[in-house]
Amino acid sequence: MNEFVAIAPLLMLALGATAVMLQIAFLRSVRLTAVVATVSLLLASASCFYANDTAPLQVGALLQADTYSLLFCILFTLAGAVTCVLSLDYIQHHGDEPEEYFLLLILATLGACVLAYAVHLASLLLGLELLSVSLYALIAYPNRSLLPLEAAIKYLVLSGAASATLLFGFALLYATTGTLHFSELGTALKQSDMGAALPMAGAAMILAGLAFKLSAVPFHLWTPDVYDGAPAPISGFLASVGKAAVFVVLLRLFLEANLFRYERLVELTGLMAILSMLAGNLLALQQTNIKRMLAYSSIAHIGYLLIVFMVCLDLSNRDIAIEAAAFYLVAYTATTLAAFGLLTLINEKRVEREQVQLQHVSGLFWRQPMLAGLMLVALLSLAGIPLTAGFIGKFYIFSAAVSGSNWILLAALIIGSGISIYYYLRVVFYMTKHAEEHKDAIELSPGWSGKALSCLLIASILVLGIMPQSLIAVLGSIL
Repeated sequence: MNEFVAIAPLLMLALGATAVMLQIAFLRSVRLTAVVATVSLLLASASCFYANDTAPLQVGALLQADTYSLLFCILFTLAGAVTCVLSLDYIQHHGDEPEEYFLLLILATLGACVLAYAVHLASLLLGLELLSVSLYALIAYPNRSLLPLEAAIKYLVLSGAASATLLFGFALLYATTGTLHFSELGTALKQSDMGAALPMAGAAMILAGLAFKLSAVPFHLWTPDVYDGAPAPISGFLASVGKAAVFVVLLRLFLEANLFRYERLVELTGLMAILSMLAGNLLALQQTNIKRMLAYSSIAHIGYLLIVFMVCLDLSNRDIAIEAAAFYLVAYTATTLAAFGLLTLINEKRVEREQVQLQHVSGLFWRQPMLAGLMLVALLSLAGIPLTAGFIGKFYIFSAAVSGSNWILLAALIIGSGISIYYYLRVVFYMTKHAEEHKDAIELSPGWSGKALSCLLIASILVLGIMPQSLIAVLGSIL
């Protein structure tokens, strides 16, 4: 019985997906489907507190219910619920039969939660593919435009290659150790007499496969095209939940299997961090399309997160590194959903190609001050300006890097953050212009749900930035 309680969030999501399928079969109603999906995601989030009573608990060979997995399940399910609300008005203008969209969104969230629970390479693959396959369809969902289909095909083909690389890495590790369980991998690698070359090659292939999902440099080339072609709410979901789930399972794999013993492998993550921070910000600097700018920005933010792997090389600094990563993921998820939330509201009624250029948001402060306020807070948070969640997250990462004496990574973080301030504030500059200066400015009429969610996201970002002590205390007690 305790095992069922421990995986209550996964069961709630599975039941929610079943309920949505049955509802669609008997009664097609976009609003009803959105409500059922949102309620299912919120119930799954609430069930995490119920499941915490049994934690930590191993569920079979594949899943581990502990405070680490439950924390991120709460984050992913809440992000899924936010995406449902943001999608409601948007998808009615972009899909002929939009009810299945919400079913796919629940399944993608379920895949992310499975990744949070995963302690076995089989459950890692199951969660990753459930998340990825759902995203293939979600990216291509607006069937009145060719650009989403192109984006989905690019993601499908390249993601398939990444999954094949990942599986080959699994095979090499299994050949070396005879096990696929994270912790047993660590024990077997200590006792292996096959040398370090084969397991390191396997671990490097797994890292490469997961780095593609994270869009870390040099596996990042798909990111701007997919983000630009995908529906705006799905771009936000992919940038936040899609990346956070993969990062969570990658960090757990390194910790449980103690892959930090392979210093060269960890140095590869450090190199990817430096390249991602610099390349992501420099490429974002050249963009006038806001979705593509945020896509390149997300590459840089993955670079900031990858710093924690180098910090974890020193056992005494691992606790602060894990706390820093967890806080950053929470702050980044809220901020990214806020940024793409505005793009969703801008694109609600644009059935043709979504292409939000800088001039399209000209004068937004004078036309829609609430939405402009949401974008302002989101951009300031992404830039790491004080009194926002992003500042505390970057400061936490900075502190962890200082404790590990990772000065080169710190220099890349400071340079990358300095570059990012320019292109984030450039959007703010355009929003403060008078609308008559640009004839291309889009007139907005967002619904009440979008406005209410805007206020909620603004509040969460500011609360985390002004009073982060509560979340820091929670993270310190459970991680």
